[in-house]
Amino acid sequence: MSDMDCVELAELVTAFLEDALDTTTEQRVVEHLSLCDGCTTYVAQFRSTVERLGHLPADDVAELPEPSRAALLAAFRKKGV
Repeated sequence: MSDMDCVELAELVTAFLEDALDTTTEQRVVEHLSLCDGCTTYVAQFRSTVERLGHLPADDVAELPEPSRAALLAAFRKKGV
């Protein structure tokens, strides 16, 4: 059984996807993902978002229309991000 919970994984997802975790923490994340379908889906969605939007220049992201920005923030909050 994993000693990591979903909240901790959510806090570490960026570092995990950037290969910036120490070996022990990375192993804990991988173990949790092997046991938790919800977090596996969350990481896949996060990875997809980064792949699709990660190349945008910061100026483009800053200029995101307010309704779009608000909708994205609401969606993230609803998912518990």
